Amino acid sequence: MSGRGADGSAGDADYGTIGGGYATYRQPDARIGQAIAAALGGARTVVNVGAGAGSYESTTLEVTAVEPSASMRAQRPAHLSAAVDAVAEHLPFDDGAFDAAMTIFSVHQWSDFRAGLREMRRVARGPAVVLTCDPGLVRDFWLYEYAPEVLDTEARRYPAVADLTEALGGRTTVTAVPIPVDCTDGFNEAYYARPEMLLDPAARQACSAWSFVDEEARERFAADLRRDLDSGAWDARFGTLRQQPFYEGSLVVITSVPA
Repeated sequence: MSGRGADGSAGDADYGTIGGGYATYRQPDARIGQAIAAALGGARTVVNVGAGAGSYESTTLEVTAVEPSASMRAQRPAHLSAAVDAVAEHLPFDDGAFDAAMTIFSVHQWSDFRAGLREMRRVARGPAVVLTCDPGLVRDFWLYEYAPEVLDTEARRYPAVADLTEALGGRTTVTAVPIPVDCTDGFNEAYYARPEMLLDPAARQACSAWSFVDEEARERFAADLRRDLDSGAWDARFGTLRQQPFYEGSLVVITSVPA
């Protein structure tokens, strides 16, 4: 069973410390939500594993949320059901209990992602859906020029897509998810055309990878980016991104259906 932090957090990040701003900065984006809904197909009952504050939980479906962090469970809005206190590696449900299973920006937090994905596959009669980032692509982003430690951390933490599909089994598909220029879900690549947002410490804190670098690195990043924004150097190198309606980065949705 995965270990837990002081507030019940499972995995490698302490959401009792860093999770306070998630409900503010990590609002579900409707266009990304459409990609998740398409992957879920016609499911009516869904288990959301590592559900956090409830991002991307459809109110038109019967969703059972699973979340080990007390601080994240406390941020769930009143219109969503309370989350079950459990970890991905040991889901307290019968075989085939749900039409589908999903996990959103969570699999890299699990102490044993293979066990967690096997559990998702066990409890879902139909699709098992994983929204994650491809670690082979995360460094192909302007942020690497300013905070390589952050994206190196992300590349280490995210499991390889091939390992995820192998663990899920069944028939799998991997689909790139374009990120809209005004994306409301504030992960790092969501700010591809709005670098100013990452000068906000609270916005950075809502991306867990920033918690793995020290304060000196965060301050150096902010100083370097602010200098280049003020001088125009950032726009000279990356300004065309401001005109791109979508960015095709590392975001992917992996869907497994029983063979």
